[in-house]
Amino acid sequence: MYCKAGQATEEEMYNNEFAGPAFEEFLDMLGQRVRLKGFDKYRGGLDTKTDTTGLYSIFNTHQDCEVMFHVSTLLPYTPNNKQQLLRKRHIGNDIVTIVFQEPDALPFTPKNIRSQFQHVFIVVRVVNPCSDNTCYRVAVSRSKEVAPFGPPIPESATFPKSKKFADFLLAKVLNAENAAHRSDKFVTMAQRTRQEYLKELASNHCTNTSTDSGPKFSILSFGGRKKERSRPRFIPDSYVLGAISWQVQVEDFGKSSVVDCLLAISVDTLVVMDETNQDIIFVCPCASILGWSSQTTSLKIFYHQGECLVIRSKDPDVDEIQEIVSRLLCVTNGAETQELILRRNSLGQLGFHVQFEGVITEVENYGFAWQAGLRQGSR
Repeated sequence: MYCKAGQATEEEMYNNEFAGPAFEEFLDMLGQRVRLKGFDKYRGGLDTKTDTTGLYSIFNTHQDCEVMFHVSTLLPYTPNNKQQLLRKRHIGNDIVTIVFQEPDALPFTPKNIRSQFQHVFIVVRVVNPCSDNTCYRVAVSRSKEVAPFGPPIPESATFPKSKKFADFLLAKVLNAENAAHRSDKFVTMAQRTRQEYLKELASNHCTNTSTDSGPKFSILSFGGRKKERSRPRFIPDSYVLGAISWQVQVEDFGKSSVVDCLLAISVDTLVVMDETNQDIIFVCPCASILGWSSQTTSLKIFYHQGECLVIRSKDPDVDEIQEIVSRLLCVTNGAETQELILRRNSLGQLGFHVQFEGVITEVENYGFAWQAGLRQGSR
């Protein structure tokens, strides 16, 4: 965003139709001016086919990261439109914003910016612009949920116009973006988005039609052994980000019946979908799964504060329960449950403390509970 002398508000900055000499000098230092039409590298959501987001923009790379800037004065300008929505639709949805100030610009405050996404503002104020002594002062304003990030800015420091300063600024921008993505707000938003994608995948892209990859006509077999059904290779590891699914039966305790379902487990979400009507009947983040109790053909999955989901294998010839357990081990912090017999000591005490969520906070050393195998951190 470009803030001219005497300006401070969002509307004033968006309505600067053209860049002044000081801002042009800064952009030339910051990166390469590229023609958008036909541009084949990272485009940052800009139109590279029909010029609807302007003709040019500023592009640079830093340590193998490609950076495309949304520059207010290079995005389309709409006369007689104070909001300048064609500009704000890009800059207002960015997480990190550089505010370039001319020497006599008014002090910047994020209270003048109306956006749900702009969480970090890097304010660059030019000193002695368009001269041999051009330098810049840098300040950062960040939302309270965004952790501090480097590289650090020395107190009262000024940076001369140079490639070294451009690299410093690029590192600051990239670190700001990463710090924001690690904040609780963005983690929750990202998890919610992935859950919605997984729901959409399970609802619209699953089929009940089975496919047979074998030959159309069976070949005579002289052996008495039944040919095993071929199955795809099972890879439970967490680097498989998408969902792995199984046909299972889920116990409906309200109706005292079992429901034929598809169980899908991605790297961050567990989903159960009714196989008949394809309704999503259960969704749980993998982070909320506490543990499980497995048997040969059934599995109890404990989640949240101890609630339980009971599933049963539909195919007794395939060890699907162990496949599900292997997947849970890779994508959750849960573990197989253990059954312990706890006795009281002579004072009638069990020998451990538990907080309201069921987490064991303290176990008396060498007491009955400790001897039975109970440890701090168990649930």
